[in-house]
Formats: sequence, structure tokens, C-alpha cells
Amino acid sequence: MSDLPPMTSVKRWLVTTNHKDVGILYIATSLFFLLLGGVLALLFRAHLWVPGGTGLLENVEFNQAVTAHGLLMVFWFLSPIASGFANYFVPLQIGAKDLAFPRLNALSYWFYLFSGVLMGVSFFQGRAFAGGWTMYAPLNVPSFNTVMEATAGGNATVLALLLFVISITIGTVNFLVTIHRSRAEGLGLWNMPMFTWSWLLTIWMMLFAFAALLAALLLLSIDRIMLTQYFATDQGSSLLWAHLFWFFGHPEVYIVFFPALGIMFETFQTFTGRRLVGRKWVIIAMVLVAVQSFLVWMHHMFLTAINLEIKTLFMATTIGISLPFDLMVFALIYTMVKGRVRFTTPFLFSLGALVLFILGGITGVFLGAVVLDYEFRGTYWVVAHFHYVMVSGVTALVAGIYYWWPKITGKMYSEALGKLNFAVYFIGFNLLYFPMFLAWETPRRVFHYSEGAQIYHQAATVGAFVLGASFLIMFFTLGKSLLTGPDAPDNPWEYSRTAEWAIPSPPPLENWTDRPSYASGRLEFVDDAAAATDGGVATGHGEATAADTTHEEHADHASIWPFGIGIGTFVLFLGLSGMTPYVHEFIQGTEHPPEHLASAAAEPSITYPILSLLGVGILGVTLFKFGVEEFNVPEMAVAERWPFGGVGNTKLGVWVFLASDVVVFGGAIGAYVFMRLHSGWGNWHLDTITMAGLFNTYVLLTSSFTVILALAFAERQNKKAMLGSMVATVLLAFVFMGVKAFEYSSKFADGHYWFSGIDYSIYFVTTGLHALHVILGVLVALFMIYRIVTVDAYLEDHRPVEFFGLYWHFVDIVWVFLFPLFYLM
Repeated sequence: MSDLPPMTSVKRWLVTTNHKDVGILYIATSLFFLLLGGVLALLFRAHLWVPGGTGLLENVEFNQAVTAHGLLMVFWFLSPIASGFANYFVPLQIGAKDLAFPRLNALSYWFYLFSGVLMGVSFFQGRAFAGGWTMYAPLNVPSFNTVMEATAGGNATVLALLLFVISITIGTVNFLVTIHRSRAEGLGLWNMPMFTWSWLLTIWMMLFAFAALLAALLLLSIDRIMLTQYFATDQGSSLLWAHLFWFFGHPEVYIVFFPALGIMFETFQTFTGRRLVGRKWVIIAMVLVAVQSFLVWMHHMFLTAINLEIKTLFMATTIGISLPFDLMVFALIYTMVKGRVRFTTPFLFSLGALVLFILGGITGVFLGAVVLDYEFRGTYWVVAHFHYVMVSGVTALVAGIYYWWPKITGKMYSEALGKLNFAVYFIGFNLLYFPMFLAWETPRRVFHYSEGAQIYHQAATVGAFVLGASFLIMFFTLGKSLLTGPDAPDNPWEYSRTAEWAIPSPPPLENWTDRPSYASGRLEFVDDAAAATDGGVATGHGEATAADTTHEEHADHASIWPFGIGIGTFVLFLGLSGMTPYVHEFIQGTEHPPEHLASAAAEPSITYPILSLLGVGILGVTLFKFGVEEFNVPEMAVAERWPFGGVGNTKLGVWVFLASDVVVFGGAIGAYVFMRLHSGWGNWHLDTITMAGLFNTYVLLTSSFTVILALAFAERQNKKAMLGSMVATVLLAFVFMGVKAFEYSSKFADGHYWFSGIDYSIYFVTTGLHALHVILGVLVALFMIYRIVTVDAYLEDHRPVEFFGLYWHFVDIVWVFLFPLFYLM
């Protein structure tokens, strides 16, 4: 399937892999989750109209609404709408025809959508997770949940987040490869548009921050479903979760705000008519923030027993990270001062975002000081500061909607309605959040408050409804524009300076008729076919001559299998969410069940195992069809690829994916080290079988050698030898898994299970995570063997064997670290 149905067809949106379509899907879906999260906010703000907890909601209902609101806004709205803009405009801004891996781009969207659906379903499974969006331990595990019937809903929430993070990981790999290897000729990194720069730094942060969250969510989901004890003990569980979560959580602030900042840079340049003041210094400042964002997470733990010297160090890094932002703020102000400002709707929202962010940043400095944090932590001061930062980002994202609306739809909107939208929005925003500074003594996430703070809470509730009304005005303005608005010119903004404004509105499917080039120092369109006819050669830093581009391959834009994989994964995760009662029954049937799991569980439902098996079946079929589908994605013939010019797209994608997987295993291994140190290194007695671990080490290292042989034989086009080497690799993997099964069974025979204690929980989970990677590698190898046998694959193009080898060697290297940790120490 390669041809796209018309945009009026539902089928178009189920099969499309085109970056602009996927961008529209992201934006539309994120706005739906904005509405859902906003309704929940209005619900609990109405509840807070009166003090004493006697409002609309019961206590648990209030906690569910607050938790779901936070999760939906942070995860399912803020990052995805930025991803929607990036999907649509980053390829246009850098001169690419699509992202490097269009089908993976579509798969990322479907995982995002179905993760949100799973989040919604959790409300109908007893109850959704109600422990706050930060999910602090130990209240995030069933052993501290007095209503076991609610386990399925809480599990579904955690699994929804897990699926969302997988979606993010796929997207980051795709964008990193695209931006680094598909820029138009002459477009160096320094000269990329500011929105693309902001997105590049965002996805680099995403790659590592979300990998840490993935590790935390894997451990939490196993705790909740399999009843392990990572976060159910008094041996440092709370601190372990805080370290893992906030290593993600604080970079997430900048992950959310950087795309908004990029929009502000673009709109300030466009509507002041001048280049951003100090542009290169602004880029350097953004790079500094991106790096330093991973060095400030511990300021969220100033109230813990961490020693004062470490707290002081993190206070310095926290306050220090504000300095690059000072430079960015002054750059925007000077750009505005030195230009001729046109107060259009996009500029008003961008200017409003700048004003709100300044206030949010100043109030955040209070929380960066250890002494003041002792007073403000856990109060509405944090709520107000957090929203002044995060929702100022939303303000700039709304500016992005108005700025790019004419390009996406080909329609103009009413400036009068747009400015009314801004006025109502700005008033509602400050009426909602500023009174929270005045009511700062109110504890956050609490459904009642003292009577002295009632006036502030009532003002905030009124502000919430005014802010909600502003979004209704926005939807009305855009809907009216779409139905009856005048046609937009290709470039409605006089001083816009990025490539998307040089093509029709909306852009054509393939983006460019001729190849965009910056070789001359400005944007030009090169007719390579004409140049080749005249015997000409393309100039600049591109990697191909014009003659190489005359017969450019046709790119495919449609595949149903990403949608199918999304459905299969959703069904599987939904089934897994209800498996805890089965595990609980098994534990109660063992000789010595742990006391903390002695409470009654919900009755097992046969529906959940059936859903799990159905999901595995759907995934098996759709992944196979995805693998055998002929889907053509030609690389750009002429492109800027520094610093990865000698690395192909897929190979770079594998390396980037493995970089994120390093962080995932780092989280799991870090949890082992942290928990063992916390409980006393010498107090652990796992009694593992050293010879079994040593034998498995030799087995895996040998399997790496057979993969190298497979690549060598593929390069020599020796089919039988390549096939034999791949089969040998699979057989060695089966030997490894057989030995591992023997080890596990011997532990069970001795009465040691994954729930027997934190030491055995960590042993089974960490080695099990590695075993899962082995299983996934075996499935890929079996598919490759099938392709070798049926279609003589990899003889002409041996690169897939090399890419599989990179993954397999990584899995083996991880085992080299696990062996001494669990068998020798």
C-alpha cells in the first residue's frame, strides 16, 4: 500500500505515514486530551469553591481527578502538541521530504493515541490511579492500597504511561536521525531555524530523560502486576522512586518548554522584522540548559535525609540553570526593542508567554534555595510556580497554533477574535494561578483548606472557568476560519524567514517540486533534472552529483500495519492490567506468603488473560506483516549530514536506540546498587549458581561470534554459511534461556520467589529484563532466518545483519555487567 486516499476519507488517517498528516493527528489528539484534562481541572476547582472538603467530589474521586489532570496535561497534551508541530514543520524547515522512518513515525502516533485510550479506560476498572502525577512511593503500589479491586485501574494508568514513553522513544530516534542526516544542502547546524534547534535539543533530552522514566515505570508496573518489592519496602523505596522519577522529571520541564521557546523565537523574529539578537549565544545557552537539566533533579528531595553538602551542591546547580535563561529572555526583549513590533495574535500570545515565564522563573528561584524550600515545599506556592512555567509554555504553543494555522489549513482567521482570545486567556490565566501564591499555605493535592484562604481559592476557580472559556473562543475562531475563512497566501507574514513559508498553503504531499538548497547562503530551489540534462553537477557540500538525482525513487506514504501494531499493543496492555489477582492467588498458595500481601485481592477475571493472549496474537501477525511489507523510503541524494555523514539512517537509528537502552539498564542496575547499599551490601545472600552464570557468559559471548560470522558470510554472499551462523546464534540463545530457566526453577524449589524480598525481586527483575531482550533478539533472528530461506535476503544488502549484530552485542555486553553483580559479589 503506497498511495494515500483523499483527506476526507477515514482510511487516509488510518494508513498515512506522511509527516504532515501525522503532525495533524498529533495536534488534534493532544487538543482532545487538553479538553479532557481541562474538564477534570474545572471539576476539582469547583469542588474547592468551599473549604472543608464538602464540595462535589468524594475524597478518592478528588484524588483521581487531580492525578489524571496532571498526567494528561504533562504527558498527553504538552509534549504531543509540540511533537505535532515538529512532525509538520521540522522536515519543511530543514528541506526534507519526510522523516527518516515514516512508518515508525506513524507507529509512534498510534502508541500515543492508544496509551491515552488506555488511560481513559482505567477509570472504568474500579478506579484510576489516585496517588498524584508524580506517583510517589510507597503509595504507588498495591500493598499500600486498601482497595485491591482498584488494582486493575491503577495498573492501566501505569501501563498507559509505559506505552506513552515507548511512543516517545520511537519518535526521538526518528527525529534525531532526520535532523542530523536530512538537512538541505548548505544548511549547517548553526543555521537551522530556531524552532528546529529547540526541537533538536528537546529530543536529545527526551532520549535520556524518558529512558530513565521507562526504567522507573518498568519497575513500578512489575511491582504492581507481579507484586515484587522495589517500592513496597522501608529500605529506601521512596528515595529510589524519587531519584528515578526526578532524573526524568526536571529535564521534562525543559522538554516541555523548549519547543514553546522555539515558537517564541520564530514569532518574535517574524513580527519584529529583525533577526534574533545574539542568536548564536542563545543556541549556546539552550545547549547549556539541556546538559545542566540532568544535574538538578535532587532539588526535589531537599526535604529528605540527604546530607546538607549534596543539597548545597544541587542548590547551586538549580540556581545556576537560571542564568542561561536570563540570556534568552534578554535576547527576546532586545529583539523586540530593536524591531518594529506588529501586535498580531501569534505575537501577543508569545509576548504573554514571555511575561508569564519571567514570573514563573523568579518564583522558582525561591524553591531552589534549601532554606526557603523547607517552607514552600508541598504547598500551593509550588502549584503556582509550576503552572506559571508549564502553562506559559502552553501560551506559546497557542501562539504556534495561530502562527502556523494558515500554512496547515490554507485559511486565515479573524484577528479580532484571536485578540479577544488572548485577552480572555491572559486574564483567566492570572486570575487562576496568581491567587495560589497568596494561598501558599494550602497543602497541594488536598481536597480541603482553611477558611482564611477561601477568597483566593474562589478567585482561582473563577479564573479556571475564564481560562476554559478562552479555549472555547480559540476553537470557535479556528472552526470559523476552517469553514468560512478567506484563503491564506503562501506567506501571510511579511518578515517570516523559514522554508515552510516558501511553498503553497497547505503544502503538497511531497513538500518540494525542486530540491531546496542553501549552498548560495540563501534558500533556492534547484532543478536537478534540468542540471543533469545540461551536464551540470550540483555544488556545495552535498554527497551526490545532480546526475544521481534525476531518477529519484518514489516514496511510499501509506501502511496499515502501524495502526495494527498499535491495536495489538493496546489489547495486550489492557489484558496485563488485570493480571494481578492471578499473581496474588499464586502467592497465597506458596508455603510462606509475605505478610504485606496477605490482604484480599479482587476476584480473577478470565477476560484479562484472554485479552493478553489476543494482544500477543495480533502483535505477532501485524509485526510480521510490518516486517515483510515493501515500503520504499529513499534517502535524500544531496544533504548535509555532519557529524554523521559516514553512517546510514538505519545504523544511526540503532545506535541512538541503544543509547536510550543504556539508560534503561542503567536505571535497573542503579536500583540494584542503591537498594543494596541502603540495606547493607553484605546483608544480601542471593545464593546464585556461579557456574551457571559463568557458563551463560561463555554462551552469549560465543553467540556474538556467530553473529559476526553471519555478517562476514553475508558480505561474501554465502547463503548457506550465513543461514547456519544465524541458526547457531538462535540455538545458543535457547541454551542461555534454558540455563536461566534451570536457575529460576532451582530458586523456586528452595522457596525463593520474586516476591520473597527486595534482593530476590531485584535479581529476578534485572535478569528477567535482560532475558526479555534476548527473547526479542531471538524473534528478530527467526524472522531474518525466514527471510533468508524464502527470498534470499541480505545477500545483496547485508546491512540488516550488521544492525541485528549491534543489538545482539549490546545484549551480551549488558550480561557481562550483570554476571559479576549477581554471581560474584
